[in-house]
Amino acid sequence: MALKKKSKVNAQFNSSALTDIIFLLLIFFMLTSSLVSPNSINMKLPGNSRSKASSETKLDEIMIRGGAQYFLNGRRIELAELETYLLQKVRRYKDVNVVIANSSDATNGDVVAFMDLAMRLKVNTVLATEI
Repeated sequence: MALKKKSKVNAQFNSSALTDIIFLLLIFFMLTSSLVSPNSINMKLPGNSRSKASSETKLDEIMIRGGAQYFLNGRRIELAELETYLLQKVRRYKDVNVVIANSSDATNGDVVAFMDLAMRLKVNTVLATEI
């Protein structure tokens, strides 16, 4: 006597539910990635110009050392005083350029604090390497 199974096992895989989940995840990540804005500094990169750049003022050098110590052309200065100096210079001349030189013990926060100040005052900055 042969026994027969009444239910057959279906070996096919139904992927419709998995496809729905993948599309929902794709839509979720597309929406959330468009909302994220990068936290970065807008930097001017050197261009390709044949004309010689001229400036009415002499180039100031800002040295930044550890402990939020700022030096303007070799003289110690506070960040608030530096802001008033640059504001007066921007009012007097239309094109103000500074070179930022930081030491190895200067924190990124100190450098970014000055770069933020320069950006607000529309001062052209050149970030130099360690001194």
